[in-house]
Amino acid sequence: MRQRPLGVVTRGTTNPNRLRRVDNWLVETCGDALRAAADPLVVDLGYGATPVTAVELRARLATGVRADVRVVGLEIDPVRVAAAQPAADPPGLAFARGGFELAGLRPALVRAFNVLRQYDESEVADAWRTVIERLAPGGLLVEGTCDELGRLGSWVLLDATGPRTLTLAAKLTTLDSPAQLAERLPKALIHRNVPGERIHDLIRALDDAWHAAAGYAPFGPRQRWLRTVTAVKQAGWPVLDRPRRWRHGELTLPWPTISPT
Repeated sequence: MRQRPLGVVTRGTTNPNRLRRVDNWLVETCGDALRAAADPLVVDLGYGATPVTAVELRARLATGVRADVRVVGLEIDPVRVAAAQPAADPPGLAFARGGFELAGLRPALVRAFNVLRQYDESEVADAWRTVIERLAPGGLLVEGTCDELGRLGSWVLLDATGPRTLTLAAKLTTLDSPAQLAERLPKALIHRNVPGERIHDLIRALDDAWHAAAGYAPFGPRQRWLRTVTAVKQAGWPVLDRPRRWRHGELTLPWPTISPT
């Protein structure tokens, strides 16, 4: 598989904090694994045209998980790697050239956002496998996508056995309908939002529940979302996360629940 420049160059306005939501989720969900790691090494795979996401990731993990965390930002474009060097702060933060092979590193955690959206769906499984095979024992990969402002996003959590969960996330104050989440599904799912696929059923269930909860709108979008998720869970969808994550506009389900048929 020929690798392309990893981070997506977005056009227009880009929020430098667009990955804050997933970083906070990482702290809560993957924090224990990182604390238990013999080497707290994290890779920000495909950090993009600027190093800001890697800088923020290191700061959030150092504050929320363990102070000795080390983050390495990887890009296959040497120009991007060179441009990032002024932001380096070794040993806690470094930048190097590398792709899915992780430049020979064995990290405990890899975050890869807006990377696979540039590839064909048929290439996703190989990319996942390449990264997973290079993780440290017990290591985790979080792969997903978000929009330029961080308003909509989704990500898959994977370990040595493969994909474990899917998380959908939205900034509730700008959410018109859960159907918008379909625009930012991971590459493995974005073309599967069609009748007959489980992810289509989930998006439809969320959208129906959102509209049924219109009476909660005067109490704010958070209350409407909480009602939406509660209704979806009561309808039989195995929602994994606790209500406090729902309050952040998130929803996590087991991968087999929505995996492509």
